[in-house]
This record gives sequence, structure tokens and C-alpha cells, in this order.
Amino acid sequence: MNGLYSLKPWYANRLAGVRAGCAARGVSPDTLTWAGVVCGGAAGAALAFLPAPLAALPVAVLVAARLAFANLDGALARDTGRTTRRGAVLNELGDRAADLALLAGFLTVAPLWLVATAALAATLPSWVALAGAAAGAPRRNGGPVGKTERCTLAVLAAASGWYVPVLAVIAAGSAVTAAVRLRWVWRALNEAGDGAGAGADR
Repeated sequence: MNGLYSLKPWYANRLAGVRAGCAARGVSPDTLTWAGVVCGGAAGAALAFLPAPLAALPVAVLVAARLAFANLDGALARDTGRTTRRGAVLNELGDRAADLALLAGFLTVAPLWLVATAALAATLPSWVALAGAAAGAPRRNGGPVGKTERCTLAVLAAASGWYVPVLAVIAAGSAVTAAVRLRWVWRALNEAGDGAGAGADR
């Protein structure tokens, strides 16, 4: 159940020319990570201050750019041999910051408690994936409501004005996605012979 994440290889191929251009010009992968955060914040601002459906186009363009930068930063680092542990940390933090900046745009159009719930839920799938990877399981991405689906839902909200229903779907769908990833991580660790699940610091 990988959702729109299954399109990532196709999307990466479409960005190959951009990636090559960035490599030729010596663009830093960290710069692309920060650009993604800026695009997430700008999409949130458009969502907050432009009425539906006028917000739809700028939000769509900005979240598309945010997803492109999220794809490009790691790929550029691998292509140019510039992968570092600090870069990996920045990549994860940048992804979370871009997500939260986008969801912050709902603060002017939806109840605070619902925005906060959706924002918290949106972080859960990534924390599960990172915890699984730290325990030795392969990193699991995708799911019914992952990063790409959240961006798509934000565009739907900007186009329709269905802010509360969209936030409810993001919150519930992200929780389900976290549960799906946790089930997969648990299975992977059990298959690796870690059925006891003992941690180093419990």
C-alpha cells in the first residue's frame, strides 16, 4: 500500500535534467532542502491568505515545487557523492518543517485543535519509519496518506474550501499510515529474528 509514493521513480526520472543542471552548477543538496521548506511555508501562506478557489493554483505550484525539492536533495547528494550524516538529519528535519509550515496555513481557516491534531498525526508515519530504520528494519515510505497525499489534499482544500474535512482526512489518514508502517516494521524485525523486541534503552 504505497499510494502515490509508488510514482517516485517516474517522478525522479522526470527531474533528471534538473538534477544534472544542479550538479553542473555546484548547487548544494542542503540548499535544495531549504528551498523545499520555503516552498512549504509559501504554500501555507497562500492557503491562509487567499480564498478558495483562488488559492488552488499557487498552492498547487508551490507544493509541486516542495515535492520536487524533497526528491532532488537526496538524489543530488547521491549523484555527486556528497551524502553526509548531517545532510541526512537536515533532510528529515526539512521534510517535517515543510509539512508543518504547509499545515500551519490552515490556522486561519480551521480550529486550532484540529490543525494541531493533523500536524501531530502527519509527523507520525515518519517517526515510525525512522524508528524502524534505527532498529535495523529497511526504511518504509508510502502508505495511504503519506507526504504526497497530504500535499494533494492541501490543494483540494485550497480549491474547494473544505478545510475541516481535509484536515480530518489528513489526521485520520496519517494515523492509519503510521499504523500500517508500524505493522510492516514489526514484521520486518520479527523476520530478522528480533521477536523479543528488546531495546537498548527502555
